[in-house]
Amino acid sequence: MSLAAIKERLNLYEKLMRLDKPIGTLLLLWPTLWALWLSSNGQPDWVVVWVFALGTLLMRSAGCVINDYADRDFDKHVERTRERPLTAGRVSTREALALFAFLCLLAFVLVLVLGKPLVIWLSIPAVFLAASYPFTKRFFAIPQAYLGIAFGFGIPMAYAAHLGSVPAEAWLLLLANVFWAVAYDTEYAMVDRNDDLRIGIKTSAITFGRFDVAAVMLCYAATLVLVARVGAAYGMGWPFLAGLAAAALMMGVHYTWIRGRERMACFKAFLHNNWVGGSIFAGIALDFLLR
Repeated sequence: MSLAAIKERLNLYEKLMRLDKPIGTLLLLWPTLWALWLSSNGQPDWVVVWVFALGTLLMRSAGCVINDYADRDFDKHVERTRERPLTAGRVSTREALALFAFLCLLAFVLVLVLGKPLVIWLSIPAVFLAASYPFTKRFFAIPQAYLGIAFGFGIPMAYAAHLGSVPAEAWLLLLANVFWAVAYDTEYAMVDRNDDLRIGIKTSAITFGRFDVAAVMLCYAATLVLVARVGAAYGMGWPFLAGLAAAALMMGVHYTWIRGRERMACFKAFLHNNWVGGSIFAGIALDFLLR
């Protein structure tokens, strides 16, 4: 194979892994960082932080690959996705599955590097969640809730890495992430609602129907309440509350964007959730820093 052909193949794999679209990695990374800082009282083991950051990138990439494999026959009917490499036939299903397995293997090697038994055990359901999520869109009314568990499973793993156990606060934080994921991925699903209705995929935007905007805002509110509850358990002060207030303000702005249910405005709100996660993390990190 020529150098040009290899380069073209790698470019296709990059698109299949969505490395050109980092929003998914960031939405996966922020709650993991919340957990890493909280579980270490603001003094995380930096080896653990780098392992989790790289693991986040690898598992999000693996999730994108298996998602495109699962949706390859659906994506050709959706305007936004019909040119994805697997759907367009530029990457074979065998290549996609091999790439998924390779990425999962690399992530597992990182887990082994940490040498934490509980983290190793938790990595098994983490891979299962990532691999099975795309198929839930066929039968779950709100697959976004399942996505929230998959995207948030770095939370109990982060606690296990620092503490060797998973306390109640970790599960509350995971629940907060479930509500957050339902909120932002409903905004995302509102973009493709007409296509999804036509091809028979189930999404929260379809399930919530005309109450979609209200459901998004209620899920945002639940996220804030649960994160605040976890913060209270750690005795967090004004910097943490300021981070939550900034996140709440952004969520209010999202309401003004999505209430008209215009595709690009909903997509804009989805992308902007990166700043929501970042503001919550900034509040947590600053609170510990100023102690």
